[in-house]
Amino acid sequence: MRSMLMTVVLLLTVIVIYTQVTGGPDGTKEQLGQSGEHIGSSIRRMSP
Repeated sequence: MRSMLMTVVLLLTVIVIYTQVTGGPDGTKEQLGQSGEHIGSSIRRMSP
């Protein structure tokens, strides 16, 4: 029973850390969006 409880607590901890790292204001998703916008604007400024 104790090992089951520890497993659940560990799983919840990992899920919370993952959501904070990826979804926060400085998270991975936000950084990817900014990088995509920067690359897109660089491509648009290129002259053929």
